[in-house]
Amino acid sequence: MTEEAPRRGRDETAEERADRKWGELIQEVRVAQTGVQILFGFLLTVVFQPKYAQLSSTDQLIYIVTVVLGACATGALIGPVSLHRLVSGRRVKPQAVRLAGALTFVGLVLLLATMACSLLLILRVATHNGYVPWLVGSVVGWYLICWYGLPMWARRQHTDPEDD
Repeated sequence: MTEEAPRRGRDETAEERADRKWGELIQEVRVAQTGVQILFGFLLTVVFQPKYAQLSSTDQLIYIVTVVLGACATGALIGPVSLHRLVSGRRVKPQAVRLAGALTFVGLVLLLATMACSLLLILRVATHNGYVPWLVGSVVGWYLICWYGLPMWARRQHTDPEDD
């Protein structure tokens, strides 16, 4: 009698896998959407504050870039919801999951840029100190480790080549 190799993965059809991946993706998007929408909402109010007119032209430019990045991140992170609504029932869920995953990735990159610019602007206004770019760079480095470095390391370290 031979021993069978331990079973790996799930016993699911392509449609079931797409449904599961879609559900997981939407949960991930909900977390990112909440963060970007709160940040974007806050950013929209800054221009109406009296101190905005006192900002240097550089700080106003940083603000404008930050708002545009926030708007783009919001669009990318809400995109999967619209995509799902428009293709629902068309039997293209595996393709929709791939497109929504790409939109989510782009949205997270844009969210990272929005957060970095927000932090840069806030620290420039709060401190007027030369160490601000170094501090912002360190925070961006931390985000890159948490959001991309560690996940890519885990993917490379723990993925079975047969799973691709």
